Amino acid sequence: MSRFRVVAAAHVAPVFMDASASVEKAIDWIARAAADGVELIVFPEVFLPGFPYWINLYAPLLQAELNRRYQDQSVERDGPEIAKLRQAAREHGIAVVIGASERGENSRTCYNSSVMIDRDGGLLGVHRKIKPTYAERYIWGQGDGSGLIVADSSVGRLGVLACWEHTMNLARQSLIEDGEEVHAGLWPGLSTMAGFDAVADIQIEAMMRNHALTGQCFVIAASSPVTQAMLDFLETELGPQTLMGAGGGWSAIIHPFATTVAGPVTGTDECLVRAQIDLDDIKSVKVWVDTAGHYARPDMLRLQVNRRALTTRVDMAGTH
Repeated sequence: MSRFRVVAAAHVAPVFMDASASVEKAIDWIARAAADGVELIVFPEVFLPGFPYWINLYAPLLQAELNRRYQDQSVERDGPEIAKLRQAAREHGIAVVIGASERGENSRTCYNSSVMIDRDGGLLGVHRKIKPTYAERYIWGQGDGSGLIVADSSVGRLGVLACWEHTMNLARQSLIEDGEEVHAGLWPGLSTMAGFDAVADIQIEAMMRNHALTGQCFVIAASSPVTQAMLDFLETELGPQTLMGAGGGWSAIIHPFATTVAGPVTGTDECLVRAQIDLDDIKSVKVWVDTAGHYARPDMLRLQVNRRALTTRVDMAGTH
């Protein structure tokens, strides 16, 4: 059986603060990708309804009303937005990984989630970001080990982490030990924010190449650029700001030996970063290093993962 797969990172911006419109935009890109032979498309972090950039740009007390509206635009895993994406995946025969601000059922608590859908529309799993970063804690609660999963999919064993979760080496190792073959790395656009303009893309690239090599897996990094429409929204809602501009994003596909397969792409021009990959290349890399096998030392170093769901029963409705 062929182990070739055609995969793509969607270097695309959402329709900011409009989950329904962002779903329709995602479906359009799903259709484009499928027409181009893509079998797996990866969208950026919280594509639904966009990354809440204001949390890093304005004083906390100014944000409360917009944070409440962000909860309104967050989606439920069993809600109509995810159902439409699952239908699109089934109709076009393409697997989808997409970031979403997930609101717990019958709850106002939200999570920075990554939704994995197979080519038949089946829900492979939902990963909730383990530790929201810095000011993200205004918006999202933390996930737990029940969502730290590698799913058997039609495109290989598939895992996902969002943004600086990739600095959590034990979280990455748990995916590696579960036999991850294809890794989706989801990101917002960070390189146009003050203090990150010189480091964001370097950090993303370093983490993506590091995970590819240390995990011996293909990495699809999808990042959304900051658009002028987003900046206009922020100025209208919260007033002038001087800490972020348009552009950014870093999207690429990385080989298990850390070389570049496609990309990187940055900036506001939207596109698919597309490539054909051969999952059998993983075997060639594992001849040299196999961190789930001969390059592990379980007699010295051992990872323990608590897979128990720690969030409330109502929030886990429609479980993984």
